Amino acid sequence: MLLEEDPSTLIAHTTQNFNITPDRHAVSRVAESLSTLQQARDLRLRESETNLKKLARTLNTLQSQHQEVTSSHSSAEHASLISRLDTQKFRVAKNVSDLEMETERLQTQLAELQARLQELELQGVDGGDAASTNTTTGENGSGSGGGGNGGQVRSVEDEVLLRLKVYRSLGIEIEREEQDGEFTRAVVRNDRRGDVCVVNVDRHRFSRFFYANYFWQTL
Repeated sequence: MLLEEDPSTLIAHTTQNFNITPDRHAVSRVAESLSTLQQARDLRLRESETNLKKLARTLNTLQSQHQEVTSSHSSAEHASLISRLDTQKFRVAKNVSDLEMETERLQTQLAELQARLQELELQGVDGGDAASTNTTTGENGSGSGGGGNGGQVRSVEDEVLLRLKVYRSLGIEIEREEQDGEFTRAVVRNDRRGDVCVVNVDRHRFSRFFYANYFWQTL
């Protein structure tokens, strides 16, 4: 029966039975995807080439700067600078060592002077009492002792002024009351610590030796 039909009719029926439209659409979609992918790859390639050119220019600039720096700073000058700085370092270290030794010497000298001043202070108390006694004796004596009496008063005043000068050099200021002329207040300044201590002097409560020791401890 099939062989009796016209071949062209059979071919036409066979062609009608093949549905190639979906396959054609799929091929078109694949072709579009390939085209989009190729465009994206081309775009990324152009961006990469642009970045590569920028990096190449930056590298050339840095290489030029490096060459300028290396040419302007020779190794001989660097070695000379290091040697000069080492010499200065050793000189500074020696100066620091000398200053430390000088500081220790001055501290020792200061301690000796403080001990000497304390000794003179203790001796001055006895000397002041003796001067007062001589003054009283001179007042009860003859008129010819009037000139010697004035000399003793001046001696006592000079002694007081000398003590005040020594105290000021150590940072201690003694204040006197206006009524009876007694020294009742001392201002002790410690420059190293930046402290100021005000001491009210009361001879009836504490001795001069106590105040002298307190002043040294405050200094």
